[in-house]
Amino acid sequence: MKVERYSVSVTTAADGSATAYSPTITGAISSIAYVADGTSPYDATVDFTITAESTGQSLWTQANITASGTRAPRQPVHEQDGTDRFFQGTSSEHTVCDLICVADDRIKIVLAQGGNAKTGRFLITVI
Repeated sequence: MKVERYSVSVTTAADGSATAYSPTITGAISSIAYVADGTSPYDATVDFTITAESTGQSLWTQANITASGTRAPRQPVHEQDGTDRFFQGTSSEHTVCDLICVADDRIKIVLAQGGNAKTGRFLITVI
């Protein structure tokens, strides 16, 4: 199994916003890590909206991030009729989830309320 990591540095504008893109990626997204800059990290009010560019599929949406962190985005698995698939076959159990795959797509990183000229890095791990 080949594992690749893509690094995207993002610097905010004067209004605290930013939009950046990864290189084109094909594979299953294993994780997305935010690494706060040691000198000029985003303000503790920063909001992330990270999606697949072509489809808009959500990968990580969270408000008021205060520190570095890693997320492992997953999507629900469905039965052939479109209903959620559950462990043990009943809705009282947890929904089955799986990796999110992208094909020749970029990851779009949109920030808001990050502070003026603040910097962070996003590491996208793909298998």
